[in-house]
Amino acid sequence: MKKTLILGFASFLFSMNVNAQEKVNIELKTLLQKSLTYFPKVKEVELSVQLAEDKLKLVELNKYPDVTLDASYAYVQPKIEVPFGDKTFQFAPEHNVSGAFNGTYALFDFGRLKASIDKSKLELQTAHHVAAQLQNSLFTQISQLYFQIIFAKKAILIQDEVLELLNENKQVIASQLKNGMALQLDLLTIQSKIDNEVNRKVDLETNLKKLLNLLHYATGVSDVKETNLALTIKNYTLDEAMQYAISNNPTLAIARDKLNIAKSDVVISKLNEKPFVGLKASVGSRNGYLPAINDPRFNYNAGIGFSVPLFNGGKTKQLIKLQEKGMALSENNISILIHDTEKDIEAALIDITSSQNRLKNSVSQIEQAALAQKLSVSKLKNGTATPIEITATNADYQKALLNQLQYQYQLCNAQIELLKAMGEEIIH
Repeated sequence: MKKTLILGFASFLFSMNVNAQEKVNIELKTLLQKSLTYFPKVKEVELSVQLAEDKLKLVELNKYPDVTLDASYAYVQPKIEVPFGDKTFQFAPEHNVSGAFNGTYALFDFGRLKASIDKSKLELQTAHHVAAQLQNSLFTQISQLYFQIIFAKKAILIQDEVLELLNENKQVIASQLKNGMALQLDLLTIQSKIDNEVNRKVDLETNLKKLLNLLHYATGVSDVKETNLALTIKNYTLDEAMQYAISNNPTLAIARDKLNIAKSDVVISKLNEKPFVGLKASVGSRNGYLPAINDPRFNYNAGIGFSVPLFNGGKTKQLIKLQEKGMALSENNISILIHDTEKDIEAALIDITSSQNRLKNSVSQIEQAALAQKLSVSKLKNGTATPIEITATNADYQKALLNQLQYQYQLCNAQIELLKAMGEEIIH
């Protein structure tokens, strides 16, 4: 194998040019967008958001009065009557009929409705944050899967390259065997190495099929185009990443929502100790009015009601006490999540720096392995190299290429983990 071909292949794996990177971003962005319409769990969360919106509308409708149409009939016996001289005077009809429009309206609820609406708005906000959390998690998994597929394809290319080198060496040994310059054992040794590498390729191809199956499950897409194993993101410091995470991490946002909902529950419970003032009115027709008790007559009434809670055995105070303890737990949960997020961000930043440094060092390692490979091939053709030496240089070359590929994948994975912890979009 020529030196230029070996080094060219290594440079191809390490390349991160802008045009290729744009292709990665476009393809990955398309996959992420398709997952939002294909993955079933997304639809479930969207329905939860719609449910929260409908609940808010229901609560807001309580600001309108309640109006009902009521009608009734009752046959009453014995008659309600009193003797009066030679006649009998009847006070109520036997057949009682009535029909009316009745209305009630909360005149003063001392903030109960407003508190309930505010709580429903917070629940709607939580539903949106849950949807954002699912999207963040889904996009992270698909992105990791996407780069795993690219990793598997590149690893297969390396296997093809190594197999090509081994088969060339096998041909040289076979020729030397005919000329009496090699042993049958030499040929069997390199054939055994070829068989091992073929089996490794089969394992990689099997794993690739499984990865593509997962991709189809999440996005409906069965393959990705071959692209560079690279992801471009901004260089963040720990403080910058933490400030962004505090504002945008959906898990932290949900924790804050739960705290605010707990505060709303306390406010609503305290308002239950306030009085309630309501209006009630009715207009309709009924019989039973003297002196013509059987004739229906137009009637109406209107009034105001006032209710003050006095005693309920201390249940409200106990409820408020429990809710305040729930608030304290929610506040503590936020502190824990912030602490965990800082740990995850710092770990991702360490992994990014480590992978970048190892990638730089991998270039010289590949060059050294490629030169050793080239030298061993020359020695083999001259009859001065043993199969063991050939096998060793092939293994070193393969290991150097796979190490570089592994560092590229680890860098992508660390970058994705950083963006997940921050709540940042992977592809804009």
